[in-house]
Amino acid sequence: MDFQRIVRSLAIMTTISSYFIGSILMGIIAGRWLDNHFGTGGLFLAGGLLLGIGAAVTGIYYAVRRFLKDDSS
Repeated sequence: MDFQRIVRSLAIMTTISSYFIGSILMGIIAGRWLDNHFGTGGLFLAGGLLLGIGAAVTGIYYAVRRFLKDDSS
């Protein structure tokens, strides 16, 4: 396995983990803030979590798609 392939593999793993952790964490933080602001009992937290998961899955999909497209050429 050559060095460039190792670096590309580490890059895609870092990208995936960043999308996953960052998107979900931002959704949770925004949901908790909205719950505290409006006095709701976890409604916005649940919505923020779902939006964060959706954003993470979408971002990971496009990142992996771009990675595989670059790898095939």
